Amino acid sequence: MPGRTCPPPSHGPHPLDVKASAALAGLTASMSPQSAVLAWTDWATHLAASPGKQSELLTLGLEQAASLAGYLRECLLEGPGKAHGCIEPPAQDRRFSDLEWRRWPFNLWHQAFLLNQRWWEAATRDVPGVERHHENVVGFAARQWLDLFSPGNQLATNPVALKRTVEESGANLARGQAILADNLQRTLAGSPPAGTEDFVVGRDVAATPGRVVLRNRLIELIQYAPTTAKVHPEPVLIVPAWIMKYYILDLSPSNSLVKYLVDQGHTVFCLSWKNPGAEDRDLGMDEYLDLGFHAALDAVNAIVPNRKVHATGYCLGGTLLAVAAAAMARDGDDRLASMTLFCAQTDFSEPGELGLFVDESQVTLLEAQMQVKGYLGAEQMAGAFQMLRSYDLMWSRRVSEYLLGERRPMNDLMAWNADATRMPAKMHAQYLRRLFLDDDLSEGRYPVDGRPVSLGDIALPVFSVGTITDHVAPWRSVYKLHYLSPAEITFVLTSGGHNAGIVSEPGRPRRSFRIATRPAGGNYVPPDPWIEATAPQAGSWWPAWAAWLRERSAAPVAPPSIGAPRKGCKPLDDAPGRYVLER
Repeated sequence: MPGRTCPPPSHGPHPLDVKASAALAGLTASMSPQSAVLAWTDWATHLAASPGKQSELLTLGLEQAASLAGYLRECLLEGPGKAHGCIEPPAQDRRFSDLEWRRWPFNLWHQAFLLNQRWWEAATRDVPGVERHHENVVGFAARQWLDLFSPGNQLATNPVALKRTVEESGANLARGQAILADNLQRTLAGSPPAGTEDFVVGRDVAATPGRVVLRNRLIELIQYAPTTAKVHPEPVLIVPAWIMKYYILDLSPSNSLVKYLVDQGHTVFCLSWKNPGAEDRDLGMDEYLDLGFHAALDAVNAIVPNRKVHATGYCLGGTLLAVAAAAMARDGDDRLASMTLFCAQTDFSEPGELGLFVDESQVTLLEAQMQVKGYLGAEQMAGAFQMLRSYDLMWSRRVSEYLLGERRPMNDLMAWNADATRMPAKMHAQYLRRLFLDDDLSEGRYPVDGRPVSLGDIALPVFSVGTITDHVAPWRSVYKLHYLSPAEITFVLTSGGHNAGIVSEPGRPRRSFRIATRPAGGNYVPPDPWIEATAPQAGSWWPAWAAWLRERSAAPVAPPSIGAPRKGCKPLDDAPGRYVLER
């Protein structure tokens, strides 16, 4: 009609859609049902149209039935202890390692379970036409359901728990009920797990002496007190991930990487991120660069002037550091002496099992929930990690506590893991979209100050650490920096996982690592040939990193003062500061 104008086009989801998606997320534990349905439909329809695959699965099922029947016959004739199992569990599967599982009928039950598990593994893999992401999601869902019905998780089908119950006349179950009641009470009250009270932040953990020398709305910067008469002139600046509290690198005095560096004669600075709330919803990746890394670097330069800085980043903090280093290289900023990355991905095309939770549907659902709430809750990230390692982090603990009546003793790493953090809505949405979903950093599209950065501009010497069993940042993904940057890269592959592989102090038993250096401009060696050509070494990788830093540092000098009040870096609270204490 004359005089009427059309509404402007929409540049985002309708507010009603956002509220509806947020409500749905609250009902589905923040998991997108549409994503699950899409994956299942892709798998089921392609399997239905693949008679060859169906024939293979039918043949496998018949072979397994015959194998199980033969095992049953052998058990009846020779006894269960002498029968040869028809299937062995995977090397990392410890559920059925106890000799009690060889007794009748538990031996038959666990053998049937393992055969069923192998059949479903075959059924969810290599179906023609199924997208790789959907294949992974369906396989993951199948493993979760199978884990739920494992005979080890039920009292009536767990011989170890039954034996304990008979021996103790049920006292183990009474203890288990008491532990369950205590756990429920703590969960409802929002209290930390039992035993964490023995690891007080600032007393038992995060206890390395130092002072907060900078505080803004996002970070506190801690400068640690020297323990040597002289120090290397180039300070070390540590950028931890904000998905975790910084003191993973400053646990107990015996396994504190921060203390180790200080004792090696380094002036160490470390960021402590604020635990954000709803009022911080608009903090994005740009703020984490400016108020986080750059603010800290400026303060370090003020306290230790005219010296380049050894920058170190852990996990997501390492990714942020790589972004910052690329932008600094682009802009001609040469204040960094080196870059060290712990379990930090710069290419997210193969992000490992966390990629199960990252697709357009899932990210859109989380964005809506965070837009309403203002942040991603700590319990949501903890739940995702529990699902990735459901046996280690959930089922084995429940069996031990509720069926055997044994509460596992708390240690410093477990106490730290329970001290979880939130993430602001804008930052986490950008992180999921720009890095995980679109892989903008490795593709040269990630913007800093309105212009894209390239990892190919980084010419600093790099020390990169990957861990063999990392489910958060798989080492092969971490290794991809080798073909993204021509810089000299010293790569370490160490035993352990995402956390325990980094907290690997000298003297810890059963530790090993591999180390090799690719010179600047050297040819790319793929990860599998690299591991074949690099011999393992026993012990901790920390001394190798300390030697690497020492080779790139000048002669020791007198330690700098704590803070620089005249330059705006007045010493404030004692370490560990205030932000790390926020819940």
